[in-house]
Amino acid sequence: MNRSKNTSFTDRLSAAADAKKAQLERAARAKSAAESPEAVERRMAREAVRAARDARIAERKAAKLAAEARQAAALVAAQAAEAAAREAALKAEHETRSAEFAEQTAREAALEAERQAARDARYAARKARKRKGK
Repeated sequence: MNRSKNTSFTDRLSAAADAKKAQLERAARAKSAAESPEAVERRMAREAVRAARDARIAERKAAKLAAEARQAAALVAAQAAEAAAREAALKAEHETRSAEFAEQTAREAALEAERQAARDARYAARKARKRKGK
């Protein structure tokens, strides 16, 4: 800043022009460096790495979805098997109860028939005693 006090107007104009020229040269060098074959190759390499990374991510997502689908299918199959087993158990229990009921009914009928026969025998014996006694 102290130097600017000692410089003339033309010196300041030429310094500003030199600064602008240097800035334009730096921009031109940066542009040419960005368009150089090495820079293009680096960009292409970065793009290839990015594409490979995206492909790996997509592959992992697909594998995860497939695993979730397999797990869901296994769960559905397990639930269906459990429901079928539960249904079979209920049916077997119902059949067992029906068989027990039929057996109990048959026992009761046999017992009732036995009682009826015993009662009929008692009646017949009483009647026979009455006829004998008459």
